[in-house]
Amino acid sequence: MKTSDFFYELPQELIAQDPLKDRSASRLLCLDRKTGRTEHHIFREIIDFLHPGDCLVINNTKVIPARLYGVREETGAKIEVLLLKRREERVWETLVKPGRKAKPGTRIVFGDGLLVGEVTDIVEEGNRLIRFSYEGIFEEILDQLGQMPLPPYITHELEDKNRYQTVYAKHDGSAAAPTAGLHFTPELLGKIREKGVYIAHVTLHVGLGTFRPVKVEDVTDHHMHSEFYFIEEEQAALINRARAQGGRIIAVGTTSCRTLESAAGEDGILRAASGWTDIFIYPGYQFKMMDGLITNFHLPESTLLMLVSAFAGKEHIMAAYEEAVKERYRFFSFGDAMFIA
Repeated sequence: MKTSDFFYELPQELIAQDPLKDRSASRLLCLDRKTGRTEHHIFREIIDFLHPGDCLVINNTKVIPARLYGVREETGAKIEVLLLKRREERVWETLVKPGRKAKPGTRIVFGDGLLVGEVTDIVEEGNRLIRFSYEGIFEEILDQLGQMPLPPYITHELEDKNRYQTVYAKHDGSAAAPTAGLHFTPELLGKIREKGVYIAHVTLHVGLGTFRPVKVEDVTDHHMHSEFYFIEEEQAALINRARAQGGRIIAVGTTSCRTLESAAGEDGILRAASGWTDIFIYPGYQFKMMDGLITNFHLPESTLLMLVSAFAGKEHIMAAYEEAVKERYRFFSFGDAMFIA
């Protein structure tokens, strides 16, 4: 299977640069994964496609303002640091630009000394380990100094940082938003619950590997990034109960999907678990948990496009994407959504 099999032409102007004023006003392309049939709707109409007894699985990770701008202590040269993974209490794996001169021992000052970092090591893919020193609470300092780490294809500045956050975001740790969840409002979630649909929470902290292109031509040669996840006992029980009662398990986003598939046994039972997952889902994968998927439109040749192709069939997905381009849907993080079932 070739990476180039997942390429499609996307006009630049269809890449959404700003979120809509009303989260639930995005468009919704509904795809029948058995027949390939499509319908066009507004996202808030998702409630019409959910049945009492179904279970929506949402990822309640919270994006941290992980992009920091500082200066090298020795020279005053500007430097950008992107927090990727917390390794210890004060040590983070980071992406540094420019990275060439950020050798071990380099000290970086942020916010006139409110936060100081020292590069301690260079790890895989050139990422830097940085040990931070500060007084007070790191998260509060980060909130003061950091910026939201918007994907590279978004060039507009975000006016309200909460718009790159789901309304149910709870656990700090992501370097990118689980964007399928951005379409939900508290009102819409309330109506979904009133209809008798269960809503279960899982957590997967999204890494920037989400945006990393697949650089090998043979899909199976791609090395997947790892991300931390956890599923609490009561949430696993809720999902298993819904399934046992005949309800569908509908993942909100590829991150919820990857969490479910990482923690499910071959028997289709979900276990409460925590750890790192590097699960790579591409066509040929046999799904253990998921019956439906709410997702955004993904980059050409990306692992996320491969995942949705595994779920709905590559031909159905590529045809649906071609239709979405023709119908002028908005693509990527702040774009429109799909419901695949």
